[in-house]
Amino acid sequence: MTTQKQWRSEITALPSWLRRPIGNASDISTVQRIIKQRQIHTICEEGRCPNRGECYSQKTATFLLMGPTCTRSCAFCQVDKGHAPMALDPEEPQKVAESVQLLGLRYVVLTSVARDDLPDQGAGWFVATMDAIRQLNPGTEIEVLTADFWGGKGDHDQISAELQQQRIATVVEAKPACYNHNIETVQRLQGKVRRGAQYQRSLDVLSIVKQLNPAIPTKSGLMLGHGETKAEVIEAMADLGKIGCDRITLGQYMRPSLQHLPVQKYWTPEEFDELGAIARDMGFAHVRSGPLVRSSYHAGET
Repeated sequence: MTTQKQWRSEITALPSWLRRPIGNASDISTVQRIIKQRQIHTICEEGRCPNRGECYSQKTATFLLMGPTCTRSCAFCQVDKGHAPMALDPEEPQKVAESVQLLGLRYVVLTSVARDDLPDQGAGWFVATMDAIRQLNPGTEIEVLTADFWGGKGDHDQISAELQQQRIATVVEAKPACYNHNIETVQRLQGKVRRGAQYQRSLDVLSIVKQLNPAIPTKSGLMLGHGETKAEVIEAMADLGKIGCDRITLGQYMRPSLQHLPVQKYWTPEEFDELGAIARDMGFAHVRSGPLVRSSYHAGET
């Protein structure tokens, strides 16, 4: 009972700028019906995105590939974790392609849980899904938001780095409209927030993409509210700028449950506006900075 009261208290205490209408029920149900009929997943639902009402009303969604269970255990993320992931559904690429067609999407984002259990950690699955979408929807642009594709347990760093580059190259060769990989938080807080990930490793993902194909825009994002300082956020943005990252998103971390990290600070809309202006001055080609911004929010508007 105490836990339930504490959780209700946290929800009630949310700043006014983090509350938004659910959205039109009929529009939301249309997208949910298409997704559920095909037994596929979206990060909108699995991650409890605060913008899913708005996105569904516009008949857009970010597809979550390779099942709903992640092999990592990031302390901020709502996605299911802690047990064995499900086997890949061989029909998933086609199901996603059909959903894109039914929703009439002109720009689609593909992301996935981390699948460290797979030989290529899912790189080939991204490509198979992209191929299926293009066959049914030749005019649709596809953005990818991948994990870091880092090696495997027991591999030496050199072997892991080589495997990482091979997997990234597999996706890059399919020529996505944008390659996104989120650093999520500042360098000091990586171990606390992103278990199983590393700051430099994530920067390397974006750097490798640029080395392989400089024409592909790269993108990354941070979720603020874990205890980072303004100076640390600016430093992280500068690190992204140094490796040629083109686009950046900054949003507010919102605690999914009492089992996740507590929010240390709610950054105000004015603070997000200031950080967004700094990012633009740094030379980022596209900046989204606001409390409810997420990495795929209005992605197609670029």
